[in-house]
Amino acid sequence: MKITLQTALISVLLATASCSSIVRNPLPEDQHLTAKVLDGKTNYRFWGDGVAISEHPLEALTEADRGRYAGIMDQPHNYLILSGGGANGAYGAGLLKAWSELGNRPEFTLVTGISTGALTAPFAFLGSDYDALLEEVYTTLSTESLITNNSIFRILGGDAVVDTTPLSQTLDRVVDETVIRRLAEEYRHGRTLLIGTTNLDASRPVIWNITRMAASDHPDAPKMIRQVLLASASIPGAFPPVYIPVTAADGNSYDEMHVDGGTVSQMFFYPSSVDWQQLEAYLKVQGAPKMYVIRNSWIDPEYEVVKPRLIPIAGRTIGSLIRTQGKGDFYRMWSLAERDGIEMHVTWIPSSARTDLGVEPTEAFDPTYMKTLFEYAYQRTLDNKIWLSPPHIESSATKWETGQ
Repeated sequence: MKITLQTALISVLLATASCSSIVRNPLPEDQHLTAKVLDGKTNYRFWGDGVAISEHPLEALTEADRGRYAGIMDQPHNYLILSGGGANGAYGAGLLKAWSELGNRPEFTLVTGISTGALTAPFAFLGSDYDALLEEVYTTLSTESLITNNSIFRILGGDAVVDTTPLSQTLDRVVDETVIRRLAEEYRHGRTLLIGTTNLDASRPVIWNITRMAASDHPDAPKMIRQVLLASASIPGAFPPVYIPVTAADGNSYDEMHVDGGTVSQMFFYPSSVDWQQLEAYLKVQGAPKMYVIRNSWIDPEYEVVKPRLIPIAGRTIGSLIRTQGKGDFYRMWSLAERDGIEMHVTWIPSSARTDLGVEPTEAFDPTYMKTLFEYAYQRTLDNKIWLSPPHIESSATKWETGQ
């Protein structure tokens, strides 16, 4: 994480002294609220900072929707929230594998993901059949297999320090036609996969309904799904933005600049304006819904003497902002869960892991570190030391983090 943050800052500093060589056809401001993707007719996305129920993935439900949602009606509901965290996504991957082996991992009605959580989310959504693939991604891939450094000339005239072509190629391989087809099938059973990005032009979060896109049968849907996943994990400055093609109300084609969803939030469930109890009542949810939140990072501060230099100071500041933002996201979702009668369970990388792991990352995506963290989360889950409920976070976190 420190490597990534410092690299991002360097790119910003360099960019201030240069002119970009990137050619765009940006969406005009007066068109940005109504621009569409793919077929230009269906709402495949919505703003994450304010949404009417008619715009939510579980639309303004009517009798005609019963067939579409039959698979999740009169059933218990389980929701999975996956956060950002870069290489620390190995924590969530190890947890999911062990959860499958315990035999009590539920099928999730709704899964949301941001950043590294977005890369995990499709496979967590589709179930334990993809645990081996997640293990491969989070224990064997290295920095050089995901990104390549740009030359100083490309940095000065470009939009990022690194090139994410290798990561894009990996997404092409793992998010294949079979995955797209299975996502479409689950959409028709009523289940939903949502991914968050940041529209940097609008400076607003965007939530993408990936399952609905997969079920559209639009020929460009698979490519756009991979673009959204890549955008959600594209740390601004360090990684290049993803330019999403859109069609404006005037019929012309433009692009939007999308970057890491963690720019605005480390994790998300649903906007507070959504009346979730209304949805639960319509869907006749059996029992209290359960929400599981995986924070692929630490939430506690770590003391570290900061060198009196620009890069260390800025990196430490941004790291502190991300940590506190993640903790704030926990409590925001807890507030929604309390309001709407959802049973919430949360987990994060315990502070004790800093010494328990016995290894520090030496690069942005260090396979030795990721494999160790994967195995740590795997064993901790098997030992039933993984979940906390929010009312007990402050009083029990210390014992939980030290494994007592």
